[in-house]
Amino acid sequence: MSRIGKRPITIPAKVQVAIDGANVVVKGPKGELSRTLTANVSVSQEGEILHVTRRDETRTSKQLHGLSRTLVANMVEGVSQGFQRRLEIQGVGYRAQLQGRNLVLNMGYSHQVQIVPPDGIQFAVEGTTNVIVSGYDKEIVGNTAAKIRAVRPPEPYKGKGIRYAGEVVRRKAGKTGKGGKK
Repeated sequence: MSRIGKRPITIPAKVQVAIDGANVVVKGPKGELSRTLTANVSVSQEGEILHVTRRDETRTSKQLHGLSRTLVANMVEGVSQGFQRRLEIQGVGYRAQLQGRNLVLNMGYSHQVQIVPPDGIQFAVEGTTNVIVSGYDKEIVGNTAAKIRAVRPPEPYKGKGIRYAGEVVRRKAGKTGKGGKK
């Protein structure tokens, strides 16, 4: 039995959950999210607690039980508290700045890279080297942070580029010595 799937989801104050068959709609102070779950699981509400249960004991139902519970829990957390990903920029001359809602990156290319945030996503820049991506949908926050990181991923020799906060970049030793074998 799924250990994650068995755990109940507590609904905080100011969050409303509407369950219509396989559709789950969660409204909160940060926004509104909806998701259609698979037919192998069902969601039930008892007061301020949500339970995600399997309809049968097939292998597919067991696989989707924990996933479905986590997706619903992320929806509840997102509309009540929100999510954020922090990115760090390392490298001489590399920097980020905001122009309106858009993020503009100077990453050593011949041009500036401009990233337009999707709906529900906000950018914040601390100093010129720390970028914060925040929003209420965990999936979109993660995808947007991955797109920013893909502009200049950290390279293994000097460690320059954009990395997630706390990400460890494995470093390689460069070439040593000037004379080689002849």
